[in-house]
Amino acid sequence: MTRNGYFYFAIMAALLVVVGFGQSWNVAFGILNLCLVSAVMALGVNIQWGYAGLFNVGIMGFAALGGLAAVLVSMPPVAEAWSAGGTGIGLSLLSLGATVAAVVLVRRLVPARWKLWATVVTVILGFILIRSVYDPAVERIEAVSPAHTGYLGGLGLPIVVSWAVGGLVAAGAAWLIGKITLGLRSDYLAIATLGISEIIIAILKYEEWLSRGVKNVTGLPRPVPYEVDLIESDWFVSFANWFGADVGSTASIAVKLSYAGLFLIVLAIILWLSERALHSPWGRMMRAIRDNRDAASAMGKDVTRRHLQVFVLGCAVCGIAGAMLTTLDGQLTPSSYIPLRFTFLIWVMVILGGSGNNWGAVLGGFVIWFLWIEAEPLGNWLMQGVTLYMEDGSWLKEHLIASAAYSRLILMGGILLVVMRFAPRGIDTRKVITYQVFSPVSAFLRSVTRSSTCSFCSRFMIIHSRISSAFR
Repeated sequence: MTRNGYFYFAIMAALLVVVGFGQSWNVAFGILNLCLVSAVMALGVNIQWGYAGLFNVGIMGFAALGGLAAVLVSMPPVAEAWSAGGTGIGLSLLSLGATVAAVVLVRRLVPARWKLWATVVTVILGFILIRSVYDPAVERIEAVSPAHTGYLGGLGLPIVVSWAVGGLVAAGAAWLIGKITLGLRSDYLAIATLGISEIIIAILKYEEWLSRGVKNVTGLPRPVPYEVDLIESDWFVSFANWFGADVGSTASIAVKLSYAGLFLIVLAIILWLSERALHSPWGRMMRAIRDNRDAASAMGKDVTRRHLQVFVLGCAVCGIAGAMLTTLDGQLTPSSYIPLRFTFLIWVMVILGGSGNNWGAVLGGFVIWFLWIEAEPLGNWLMQGVTLYMEDGSWLKEHLIASAAYSRLILMGGILLVVMRFAPRGIDTRKVITYQVFSPVSAFLRSVTRSSTCSFCSRFMIIHSRISSAFR
């Protein structure tokens, strides 16, 4: 990371401190946790785009798989649901596997003249077999206390385990999807991944036996203490009184700090591994494929296989981030996964940080999510000031105040345009700061000081030259 990078991270920390003093420390640490999760997800996208040039727009689908893994690992199993329809679900999965195996055999053994019709007949028969077992089992499972459960539940393991499982589930899905779609290029790959992401989220919404659908799964176990337990413990009450702080607010801050510590460990591990991979021979090979895939293929590199590797790795990181986000929320809400909106945010994070720059992706995750959260209250404050002297009931005043909610969208679009114009390689680039932003100021100062005999101007120019050389 460059000196500019340290400077930007220091500014980011200062902004969080300002929020802590200006609004509340609960808000500041809540933003910090979401920034850490966003940084992990931005790293996953940067692995795909920055290393290999893969344009993946299905980020939310893999994050949703990570969230589903958090439920399936941490929630206790629902014994009644398993006894009512668990066997039927198992038989339907076996029927699905048998259908796939039968299709493969038909494609290999049947003569070419009858291959298409035999494949169609096999698929139809397999579909009928699967639905005949699957539908009754689902009805019985969803009928078990639908207001509270209505699904199979999970394994009852610690929820931290689900972070790794979420990565594995997303990686498995990415391998299957990549085998089908990675023959496509650029915009075609983007369209395919976006469609697959919508399919994944639709499954989570409507397969209630698996994830309760739009009823949501609430009350996920925590990897950190509960606020109530901290408030009821004598040592914590003494600790809060020693600081002279409110016990409830201190408990909430302590929980958020515990989450931040866990997320920071995960982020540090993924960032370290990403840096090692980027500067390894494998990373140099991936960048060569990104810059000119035809030349890399001519040199004997299996481009499709390497794309599949990096696609799986990036989706695994997104799955880990999805499991972390669901853990932080304490619930799985499939309707909250909006592919286009949040995929756009993650891509702005990566563009802001610079393609192929892992530290920049982390910085972009912090900056963009912070601005996404704070843009609306700042927009409300700005519109209140603009409309301060307008008459109450004025249509213009009401319109301006109501439009403050869209200030975050305007801000994101403005940031994207500014970065693409003035810092196309990302904000963590020394050349951008020195030559594109400071060069007009430097030229003006040189013209002034050269035409002046003032000793102060000469000394100022020497100091300015030293500062500029420090950024080069």
